[in-house]
Amino acid sequence: MTARQALRALLAGIAVWAAPPAGAAPAPGGTLRAVEQRRELRWGADVFGGAPYVFQDPMDPNHLVGFEVELADALARRLGARARPVAGAWDKLLDLLARGDFDVALNGIEVAEEKRRVCLLSRPYYAAGERLSVRRGDPSAPRTLEAVRGRRVGTLPGSLAQRILERAGAVVVTYDGGQDQIYDDLRLGRTDAVLLDDPIAHYYADVQPELETVPGSFGEVRYAVAVRLGDEPLRDAIDEALAELARTGQLRALYRRWGIWNAGTAALLGEPYAARPALSEAWEAWRAAVGRPPSLRERLLVRYPRTFGLFARAAGLTLLLTLSSMALAMAVGALLAAARRYGAAPVRWLAVGAIELIRGTPLLVQLIMIYFGLPELGVKLDPFVAGWLGLGLNYAAAEAENYRAGLESVPVGQGEVATTLGLSRLQALRHVIAPQAIRISVPPMTNDVIALLKDSSLVSLVTLTELTKTYSNLAASMRDHLGLGLVVAAWYLLLGLPLARLGRLAERRLGRHLRRAAA
Repeated sequence: MTARQALRALLAGIAVWAAPPAGAAPAPGGTLRAVEQRRELRWGADVFGGAPYVFQDPMDPNHLVGFEVELADALARRLGARARPVAGAWDKLLDLLARGDFDVALNGIEVAEEKRRVCLLSRPYYAAGERLSVRRGDPSAPRTLEAVRGRRVGTLPGSLAQRILERAGAVVVTYDGGQDQIYDDLRLGRTDAVLLDDPIAHYYADVQPELETVPGSFGEVRYAVAVRLGDEPLRDAIDEALAELARTGQLRALYRRWGIWNAGTAALLGEPYAARPALSEAWEAWRAAVGRPPSLRERLLVRYPRTFGLFARAAGLTLLLTLSSMALAMAVGALLAAARRYGAAPVRWLAVGAIELIRGTPLLVQLIMIYFGLPELGVKLDPFVAGWLGLGLNYAAAEAENYRAGLESVPVGQGEVATTLGLSRLQALRHVIAPQAIRISVPPMTNDVIALLKDSSLVSLVTLTELTKTYSNLAASMRDHLGLGLVVAAWYLLLGLPLARLGRLAERRLGRHLRRAAA
């Protein structure tokens, strides 16, 4: 048996119960049939990206809004289904699509040849110019493509704007966070300009009096719906739906409502172009929501209470993930510590190798390998199981070292006395050595629980929306990083303080037990 086959066999048992429900990821070519059968179109998007694409309503964050939200609903209706969004990082959407986490990716996916190599692209549904934004009144601001050479210019990673800036010789600064952070850095003088798609510039630069957008376009990008390779029937159905929406004028009405109708999109849809109307309801609602900072009273009495449900659900997921991952870490850590302390030489070497391998590589890399790498071996895990496995195994290495330190703190003579009294080696470990070792291990283990609670934020990579991801999404849409940061900090304290208290109680109880035993 090869190493590849051995690893596949080892993970097969996990895959049986951890894989998504049957039919969740149909074979290529069968996705359209699956959509029709379950009457649901799952579409991937990054809520963190922001307006006007997909974002949480600043006035009521329990609702997802955006022109692509409405477009997904319209496409789903044409397919006889309802649309269900699935969260994912923007630069990982095509990887998640290939995994089968959703049926299509619809979130400003740019038409480019490198994307055609990994997915199918529908006919374009929107065209946008690349717009350069600078600080208003800054005489040194770069206003041409030639002027950005050697200047710090912000944009999104993997975008056409990034490639344009790199060719122009700019010092490109990319952001994995929300679009508001890109323009905040420009406003604060950390960058010299921002080059992004016209809708983004319209919704973020045009609402800030300190910024202005340079007239003219520096390139054009087109958006399309991404479909898995081999899913031509679904791609064709999406194309037909888009053609019908364009023919009936629904796309034009949608773009006008969001204030993003432009000449490029009109030409793309084969329609005459008319300038933006005086009133675009969705655009005006956005400008009203973010143009005037709300008072402290409004935040405390209106806006923050509306986020309670979202934070409560995220806190429940965070706590469940933390406790289940810590249970796995404790179990695997105990096995590794015992193997390293009492095992034969080959077993000790394997335990040390596993501990050092896990401790020596970043948790983020391990999560990527589990979630995106294991499917290459035929093992695809549910997002929660992947997050649980990644966090649990990572912290198992730390727990193994905690337990080893506890075991080594117990004098060797105590084990010898126990065996002299007739106890087996396992009985001596269980009844004499382990209780004393646990007393030493509890304080660092409590610290690890708190650290695991915070490190659970990394599972947003595997499409889980826990506390930190919820905060990031809300802060990006409500333009309130400081106030909501205090809110999410309070939620983490609410979860972490009881766990720390339980650790101290366990430590004191073990201490009393050992003192009575010594007496």
